[in-house]
Amino acid sequence: MKLPPVIVIQLIHISGPLKGEIQEFTEGTIAIGRHPSCHVKFPREFTSISRNHAEIVREGNQFRLIDRSANGTFVNGKKIQEIYLKEGDVVMFAEGGPKVSFLTQMKEGQVVTETPSPPLKIEYKEESKIPLQVPVVHEIPGKPEMVQKEVIPPEIAAPPVVSTQKVKVSLIIQYGPTIRSFKEVPITIGKHPGCDMFLDHPAIYDRHTQIFFTQNQYWVKDLTGKGLVQINRSAIGLQSPIKPDDEISLSPQGPVFRFLGDGRLAEVEEPLVEKPSVSHDKEKEVTKRNIPEGKTSKDLLSMLKNLLKR
Repeated sequence: MKLPPVIVIQLIHISGPLKGEIQEFTEGTIAIGRHPSCHVKFPREFTSISRNHAEIVREGNQFRLIDRSANGTFVNGKKIQEIYLKEGDVVMFAEGGPKVSFLTQMKEGQVVTETPSPPLKIEYKEESKIPLQVPVVHEIPGKPEMVQKEVIPPEIAAPPVVSTQKVKVSLIIQYGPTIRSFKEVPITIGKHPGCDMFLDHPAIYDRHTQIFFTQNQYWVKDLTGKGLVQINRSAIGLQSPIKPDDEISLSPQGPVFRFLGDGRLAEVEEPLVEKPSVSHDKEKEVTKRNIPEGKTSKDLLSMLKNLLKR
């Protein structure tokens, strides 16, 4: 049976450590960086390239390049945050860094994917399943009777990057006196005016985090490249699924949200620390913390739950 045609992305490396290589992809999201899980993976020593430097996201027949890096991504010599790529565009990762040419090709009857690297061979103890360090034996030239042993630790594979596709599911977020309702994800949260949800908080980046839905559950993604987003006080790395009653901290300085399940996120107010120098009247002002007059945090939580019953 003949398969329908597919659009294949071709990245032609014109400079850098992968110069001369042509990589082809059909994935919905292509991750680029030094992290072992990236589709386009640069060597560790290229420190100008971030671990998760950029992404190419397919949107219908268009391909959007999103910068996630500290040192920037450039298209045809111009620094970008995100842009729709055109045939023949030259993308440079970090100033003076590796360059690739972006092309697409329509192929019929086959799906072309990036050739996977050979699997890592790891030996295990039967009782504990702990990976062992495998010794490599080198013969010393001129002295075949003598050998030198080198122990190479195994590289543990990082979790794969989960692609983020548009899904029509409900998402409701309560932050202070604000309640925002969305009918489709992913949504982006940050200080940039172009974000789906704007958060005016000193610790929030322009494009800080993303909420998306895949594999029948909601996920949170760290867009800062700094490892700021945590779930239950543990850093998530790039992205992680969220479960009911998980506390999601967007930075060490907050804000913090609790996932109530069914696509509901409610801000968690940090406990107040008593200070002798603060008067009783001042303490009342702090306790209100942006909550409108006549409303309490319990009232806002009830409003959030009532929205789902409509």
